[in-house]
Amino acid sequence: MNTQLKIVPVLTPGSDLNAYMQTVNTIPVLTPEEEKKLAEAFFYEQDLDAARQLVLAHLRFVVHLAKTYTGYGLPVADLIQEGNVGLMKAVKRFDPARGVRLVSFAVHWIKAEMHEYILRNWRIVKIATTKAQRKLFFNLRSSKKSLGWLTNDEAKAMAEDLGVSVSEVHRMEGRLTSSDIAFDMSDDDDDDTYISPSQYLEDISADPARVLENQDWEESNNYGLHTALDKLDDRSRDILQQRWLNDEKLTLHELAEKYGISPERVRQLEKNAMNKIKSYMTA
Repeated sequence: MNTQLKIVPVLTPGSDLNAYMQTVNTIPVLTPEEEKKLAEAFFYEQDLDAARQLVLAHLRFVVHLAKTYTGYGLPVADLIQEGNVGLMKAVKRFDPARGVRLVSFAVHWIKAEMHEYILRNWRIVKIATTKAQRKLFFNLRSSKKSLGWLTNDEAKAMAEDLGVSVSEVHRMEGRLTSSDIAFDMSDDDDDDTYISPSQYLEDISADPARVLENQDWEESNNYGLHTALDKLDDRSRDILQQRWLNDEKLTLHELAEKYGISPERVRQLEKNAMNKIKSYMTA
């Protein structure tokens, strides 16, 4: 099925997230009979209005799932936007003959889009590169809400279930539970028992060779980045600037309003521009 399903522009999470949540909560929940009728109309007749009604009726569920991922420090509006993409993918693929409710089918697609967004943006999980490691990461995040440190039996059971080693379970757990410490002591810290890393690490900043090497590396990277940015069209370059390079970053919705396009289109332009930047800088 090649039918294109576009997100509804008037119902996308923006700066007024509370208003969005209130709006989606006013949309009536479909009965099983209504849902089946709409799903059949879209699946067999490509009725886009039926698909639109299916999406709208399940936006509240996306909001509910997005709230469960607030612990990652990422904008809830962007999480909802990614989840809405997953919801639309689910509606497009939903076969009413399966005999299950759409929400049961859609939860996989919604979570998949949110997980990908979190993995792209949360620094700690850059090491989670395999499918098994990603499952481990999200399973540990949910487990740590109710558990202290995992026992050996719990770690072994999780390792067997996810197909990873016990040591990998403990290593990921350590990363999730570790806390940052200050590199330097603060001016008002008079605790003689505390030793900051700056007190015992070798100071290599004065090495002329290393200073020159760092300057050359930084200049080369800056030149490469600016050269790559210059190759982009004005809109793509501005989107990257506003989303990643400015101190005060704009949301997908704010950029969508600026350019008169949908937030999903902004997300696509951002992704394409990032791929072009990587290609230019590695060429």
